[in-house]
Amino acid sequence: MSAKSIPACAVLLAGGRGTRFWPRSRMRTPKQLLNIVGNQSMLRQTAERLHPLVAARNLWAVTNLEQAAQVRRELHGVPASQVLAEPVGRNTAAAIGLGAIHLAHEHGDAVMAVLPADSYIADVPRYRAVLRAALDLARTECNLVVLGIPPTRPETGYGYIEHEKALARAHGVRAFRVKRFTEKPELPQARKYLASGKYLWNAGMFFWRVSTFLANLEKFLPRTHSALEEIARTIGTRKYPATLRRIYPRLENISVDFAVMEPATRTSGAKSIYVLPAKVGWSDIGSWAAVYELLAPKPGTNVSAGASFTIDAEGNFFWSPKKFVAAIGVRDLVLVETDDAVLMCPRDRSQDVGKIVKWLEQKRKKELL
Repeated sequence: MSAKSIPACAVLLAGGRGTRFWPRSRMRTPKQLLNIVGNQSMLRQTAERLHPLVAARNLWAVTNLEQAAQVRRELHGVPASQVLAEPVGRNTAAAIGLGAIHLAHEHGDAVMAVLPADSYIADVPRYRAVLRAALDLARTECNLVVLGIPPTRPETGYGYIEHEKALARAHGVRAFRVKRFTEKPELPQARKYLASGKYLWNAGMFFWRVSTFLANLEKFLPRTHSALEEIARTIGTRKYPATLRRIYPRLENISVDFAVMEPATRTSGAKSIYVLPAKVGWSDIGSWAAVYELLAPKPGTNVSAGASFTIDAEGNFFWSPKKFVAAIGVRDLVLVETDDAVLMCPRDRSQDVGKIVKWLEQKRKKELL
């Protein structure tokens, strides 16, 4: 099969819980299944951005058992069998591996885009142009391609990608060789990264041929590769569900960054690892504060999902679409109201909302999870 003839496919990673978006985000309706920004769910927005580069028939999603039915409803035109439910979460290396063995079974080989299901992209036309370039570069056997977000601040919550000089342009998009992947840095190091101009944020968007990924998985994570091969032999048979339940929990719990990308940069094949800068208005929308920053036309504006009235109040985010909100003399607050819960916190503490979910889990308050 020639490189040009293999199909372009996408695997959306849609199994996260989005705990920092409690109380809206719950086990069955996590962040990616909510209309956090815009009228459609984050998952549907992610899928529609891929059109026309990836056909719906070539779109796959990896999620969990609790969310699988809703994911299938959100992905219009995608065959139900292409929404894969993990019996237990095993991080991104395993999830991508599960998608890869299904693509191999379906197509033999394919160009595989791996994308988070819950990212926000402001400049969709530019995003599609970068996506086209990444898919084209990934058609070459052995190439591992990642999108990098040009940093706008010394962020300590993201991993970084250090790149070398630009090599060429693909469809008008610059491609750089990757020097190394780095962990989430402390603030002084993040400031150095930003000042150097040699680092990009790692947004978790990867591109490669299925055969290339599986070869790297066999090289760097052989036990997981072997277990996936055992599962792969049962795809399309009645043995598959039981085999998946039995073997999948044995897969190593590790991210694809640690399992494949980082060790790949330390081998002789590192010259085949590329990063494409993607200045596309990306956000991982990691908290209610991030939602406010996206929606507020200017700092200090109050943002409300429903009717509201404020006196001497600024910089607040209110999610209460069914109830009128009146606020006096408050600043920089988050208020999120659902049928059974209310969250209130300072905007700069919204990253801590996940701690509430941990407490609810410890207290076994399943009705609020």
